[in-house]
Amino acid sequence: MHLTLRVNGASHPVDTDPDCPLLYVLRDNLGLNNPRFGCGLGQCGACTVLINQVPVRSCLLPVSRAAGKEIVTLEGLGLPESPHPVQKAFIEEQAFQCGYCLNGWILSAKALLDKHPHPTADQMKSAFEGLVCRCGSHVQIRAAVERAAGMKRSA
Repeated sequence: MHLTLRVNGASHPVDTDPDCPLLYVLRDNLGLNNPRFGCGLGQCGACTVLINQVPVRSCLLPVSRAAGKEIVTLEGLGLPESPHPVQKAFIEEQAFQCGYCLNGWILSAKALLDKHPHPTADQMKSAFEGLVCRCGSHVQIRAAVERAAGMKRSA
């Protein structure tokens, strides 16, 4: 099936099975390095993308359901020389060790802060439900979200 995906502000025509997971199309057809394949069951968050500003597990979403929607991956959030404020906060807080899970955390944090500029602990907990960081960087992740929200002073 021929579909057009709008990814990181650009249109991309793709020919693929409409039931193929969006994750595979983003990685295999479009050559994006993020999102990442983690569990393949939507349980870890490594495959998270934003679709119309909502965090979605791309390993579970058929590509046909993403057509016509605005898809943002980590690559589309900011550039190395000009990171998005959420990315900058995560860097400043050294919130990751291996970085494999960062798609879920950073994109979910962006969506959270767009909706709740100064989130409560409960709002953070809800936004990050189901995300997995095996390195145990949860304290630094929370500090990064607080920094991005202006709730924490820069060092």
